Amino acid sequence: MALPQLIPSHSSSSLTHQPSINPNAPNPSLLNLNFKPFSKSSSLSQSRRFHRLSSFRCSASSFPEKHHTNHPKSDDVVELPLFPLPLVLFPGAILPLQIFEFRYRIMMHTLLHTDLRFGVIYSDAVSGTAEVGCVGEIVKHERLVDDRFFLICKGQERFRVTNIVRTKPYLVAEVNWLEDRPSGDEDLEGLANEVESYMKDVIRLSNRLNGKPEKEAQDLRRNLFPTPFSFFVGSTFEGAPREQQALLELEDTAARLKREKETLRNTLNYLSAASAVKDVFPSSG
Repeated sequence: MALPQLIPSHSSSSLTHQPSINPNAPNPSLLNLNFKPFSKSSSLSQSRRFHRLSSFRCSASSFPEKHHTNHPKSDDVVELPLFPLPLVLFPGAILPLQIFEFRYRIMMHTLLHTDLRFGVIYSDAVSGTAEVGCVGEIVKHERLVDDRFFLICKGQERFRVTNIVRTKPYLVAEVNWLEDRPSGDEDLEGLANEVESYMKDVIRLSNRLNGKPEKEAQDLRRNLFPTPFSFFVGSTFEGAPREQQALLELEDTAARLKREKETLRNTLNYLSAASAVKDVFPSSG
């Protein structure tokens, strides 16, 4: 059953499609020549082997309550292997991948003997490759007999590409780290609570329109501070990668939460109108 259409804020009106929002944030769709999603056509033995790895889900509990105390300094410049993908990874989010293209298998062999970290950066045929991405850290992996890899990665620090070091056998760039600037006198807790409230209403109305029980949504924040919560919210905007990329690039927690609040409010208005039409014309649902 389809989830409600995401109605982006005015600042994201350049989106060329009307994507969907997934408040429960299951694993993103993986559509790229460089890797495959796990499909029903996979062998039973592979499915059983990977079952242990696929127990991870992108939920609020995946996101740390605080940033790492050993967070790299924003002016540090390091070299990072990059994996361009048609999706956006947020800090704290969980991403499953199946690696089979030769150059990325080379990358995985290197990473598994070093620090297990690489850069996930959004890329599509229209907008090209973004300059801002998120580090993916390999937390579980399985190497198959044909040298493919099953991976579970978790989003860590954000980065900005400053220089391309090389493009073969895979992309490597110099990057520096991004951190949110102080939000001044903004009431971040209040903004986060408002965003959570809108998310709950979107989930409730979505369930109603889809014929599901209108259960009260669970605690979506789960003790998350505003910044990691803003990343969690962005990770639920599946199907809207350009909007997600815009959220990832913001360096102000308050601005990110406000943009998410506007998007959720627009979506809620759309759902409320659809619900009213369904009440008047039940057969139109």
